[in-house]
Amino acid sequence: MLVQFKVRGSLRFVSHAEMLKIFHRAFARAGLKVRHSQGFNPHPKISLPLPRPVGVESDDELLCVQVSGDMSESQIKEKLSEQLPEGCELLSVDFADTAKSIQPCSVAYVVPVKPEYINDKLRARIEHLLASESLIVKRPKDTKNLKFEIRISNFKTLDVRPFLKSLELDNGDIVVECKVTSSGSIRIEEILKLLEIEAETLAAPIKRTKVHWQAA
Repeated sequence: MLVQFKVRGSLRFVSHAEMLKIFHRAFARAGLKVRHSQGFNPHPKISLPLPRPVGVESDDELLCVQVSGDMSESQIKEKLSEQLPEGCELLSVDFADTAKSIQPCSVAYVVPVKPEYINDKLRARIEHLLASESLIVKRPKDTKNLKFEIRISNFKTLDVRPFLKSLELDNGDIVVECKVTSSGSIRIEEILKLLEIEAETLAAPIKRTKVHWQAA
């Protein structure tokens, strides 16, 4: 089953793991049984295929979950909506085949910028990024499995230019579309750093507006 939803307000500060817990508890309170994997350490078959950056709102979140029971899509949507916190709006429930892997292939963000920062410097920066053949960023390494190794550096360098599909100014907003592949993507915080945008530059929360999905 695929559940599409929005994230607004203070709920945008909830982490990926916390959002999964919110839905797991909401399903339980709604009387909907989430299926679990088999084996010695069973875990619920529920996932968010594209983690949302903390602090970012979203119009297009997707939850994949396997449930037991004979409720209709409309009944599940009604019962589940009643158990979700403020800031989480359920958009649709679809009995799709979640046995297949659902993967994102592109994602779009809107970055609202205060009027006084919409200037020639920002426009030039956007043009420079689009014209660049490579955009090198430093990204923290995942060191959770490296505790017995000597760590020379906790950062790695990465060229994120191949992941940047489009970048433009639109009525005071920076609209950016990013490619998502099995090897990764560009992160919204990296986009802000490349654009030299600070927190005080923003007129409102950043919003993830559209994700394109494909079944693998």
